[in-house]
Amino acid sequence: MAIDTSEATALLAPPRAAAPVGVLPQPRPAPPARRAAVDEPASVAPRVRVRRGRTNRLLAVTDPLCVVLAVGAALAVRAGTAPASLVAEVAPAARGVHVSYAAFSLALAAGWVAALALGRTRDHRILGHGPAEYARVVGVTTRVFALVAIVSYLLHAEVGRAYVAVAAPLGIALLTLNRYVVRQVLHRARARGRELTDVVVVGPREKVAGMVDFVGDGRATGLRVVGACVPHGAVDPGESVRGVAVHGGLDDVAAVTTALGASMVVVAGSDAVTAHTVRRLGWDLEGRGIDLALSVALLDVAGPRVTLQPVSGTPFVFVDEPTFTGAKYAVKTAIDLVGAALVTVALAPLLLVVAALVALTSRGPVLYRQERIGRDGAPFPMFKFRSMQVGADQRLAEVLAAEGREVGLFYKPVDDPRVTPVGRFIRRYSIDELPQLVNVLRGEMSLVGPRPQIAAEVAQYDRAAFRRLRVKPGMTGLWQVSGRSALSPEESIRLDVSYVENWSPLGDLLVLARTAKAVVAVGDSAR
Repeated sequence: MAIDTSEATALLAPPRAAAPVGVLPQPRPAPPARRAAVDEPASVAPRVRVRRGRTNRLLAVTDPLCVVLAVGAALAVRAGTAPASLVAEVAPAARGVHVSYAAFSLALAAGWVAALALGRTRDHRILGHGPAEYARVVGVTTRVFALVAIVSYLLHAEVGRAYVAVAAPLGIALLTLNRYVVRQVLHRARARGRELTDVVVVGPREKVAGMVDFVGDGRATGLRVVGACVPHGAVDPGESVRGVAVHGGLDDVAAVTTALGASMVVVAGSDAVTAHTVRRLGWDLEGRGIDLALSVALLDVAGPRVTLQPVSGTPFVFVDEPTFTGAKYAVKTAIDLVGAALVTVALAPLLLVVAALVALTSRGPVLYRQERIGRDGAPFPMFKFRSMQVGADQRLAEVLAAEGREVGLFYKPVDDPRVTPVGRFIRRYSIDELPQLVNVLRGEMSLVGPRPQIAAEVAQYDRAAFRRLRVKPGMTGLWQVSGRSALSPEESIRLDVSYVENWSPLGDLLVLARTAKAVVAVGDSAR
């Protein structure tokens, strides 16, 4: 599927027409005088300009530190197995090459740090947004060690396997952990209204309103809309869209952006915002250090499925169709089996203690078994620690009726009288879900995926909701780390479908990390 973005992104100037033979080219007319900058409306309050490079400066210190730690650990391991290796040659068999491990480590660390910078791993446009930041760090590191392997082969060098086996994976682990920690710092700063990128939105009023709603308070997007410019002539004084002041028209964008101190212009396309308008806007912003972004309305389509490719000079956005089989899902199955087995062994003492508490504090079986709908609509028995009284299933309609509700998508009673005291505790920390590790080992569920639902919920699915059944349901997922019961059914379905169509191994690891963080946060709030 391809989307023609020529009206929004054709920024290249058309070829200049050749002069007729025998006719001297005419001198170019003087460019029209630049429009005077618009006066800043009185409604614009003074504010402190956000320093966009603060996070970059932090990473510029911590990234090299991680590299030095990884290389130093590899060198220490090498020295422990061969003490003379600190001064011994890396490539004694090479022709004319005399490099010690100490010198090689210095060169590797310097090259690694330079590659991280040249690979744009600290690009402010990806910091704090999804897995792209982590993927770029892993990709750069992989290429660095691939280059080391190629150079070693060409020079007949013999870099120790133990050295590489320590430096590469430890470096990736430290760098990704560092990015995660810095991301948490960035998110906390954004929650306090700091480290936000100020944005001016350009487009018709309805598009501006949609962008303001999308940006929200900036916690998720890292953006803050400080002004808007709309087409179609003069603007009434004091006019606003969703509380954002409109400061001018399409010809005033550069002046308004500079006056407001914004560092990004987002163009929300329309018939009025033509290719010529965007190109001229790019000229006006040139040299000001202001980002120009074009909004493409592809909701919940992740980067790996999107390819920007020029076709005869016109940029096209190609969107790959989602796949639900193949090598990627074989990897997911392997991760599920290994991960579930390791977690089961690690948590075995906790599982035994919880099982004993459930058995001793209320009448009934330790495990609760309920039929859920799995991949491709196949039912399966899902296991949980029993957190309710025996016969709670028969009282569901009664409890929902008392709250004026009925069984619907993502239903859950607010104050459920059927829950036992122990059940209330294990539900708070999601401990009741741990027996689902058995479902993962049996191949019925995944560690990460859409929430498994009962047949009554599946019966209410529309076409979008049925997409959830293309993959195995998960013990956790985007729905759990994005608000759980606080989400509307529509938002929960949207998150699940987005996961199904844009799944990646790195994305799964991020969801698992966010799940652990959410559980810890619940524990902290309970104390």
